[in-house]
Amino acid sequence: MRLLLIEDSQRLLESLTEGLSRAGHAVDTAASIERAEAILARQSFEIIILDRWLPDGDGLEILDRLRAAGDETHVLVLTARDTINDRVTGLRRGADDYLIKPFAFDELLARLDTIYRRSQRRPGPTLRIGALSVDTATRSVSHGDVRIELTAREYALFEFLAFRAGEVVTRRDLEHHLYNAQSAPTSNAIDRLICAIRAKLNDADVPDPIRTRRGIGYALASDPPRASTGADA
Repeated sequence: MRLLLIEDSQRLLESLTEGLSRAGHAVDTAASIERAEAILARQSFEIIILDRWLPDGDGLEILDRLRAAGDETHVLVLTARDTINDRVTGLRRGADDYLIKPFAFDELLARLDTIYRRSQRRPGPTLRIGALSVDTATRSVSHGDVRIELTAREYALFEFLAFRAGEVVTRRDLEHHLYNAQSAPTSNAIDRLICAIRAKLNDADVPDPIRTRRGIGYALASDPPRASTGADA
């Protein structure tokens, strides 16, 4: 996912950025309302992780302005204040979820995954692509009992295609999903990731479900071909 993390604690900002990046997410950061709004003016995100109390005001001011402008970007609010009134206020002003500090990093990941699944109208954690199973909870891809060992970024790309199975996903959309402003991809970065995924699927004897649309991007076949058997010959 492409995330904007708005947090004024430098230690927490660095820790969360590192952990989220390891999990395959593209993370941009801001430590103030002013900086966050400057980023939001030129860049869109799939989810914003928003600290309540920032040096230049209440983070909910950002949420208010987004919603007033009709911006439906999903927002997960972080706060050290755990009163019912604080949580209700954030939710009523348009937040998708609320997480109280201190929190377990795995819980943050789970809540982000849940918000994203809802945005894609997928209530359950498992996506089926032919004989392949994409488990968004464990961030893994399997063929029967065989797990396809993908790197975090390879998984992020494959999951993104899986949520849009049957649709052509442009190279630009893939780059936006996988890379932040500080890690602009090389011209062939997406192609190399696709080649790596295809090689791993081939090693597991899985028919390639990825379709190349030259000059546009890639599509994941919603019903990829089965591997041939002697009975099919």
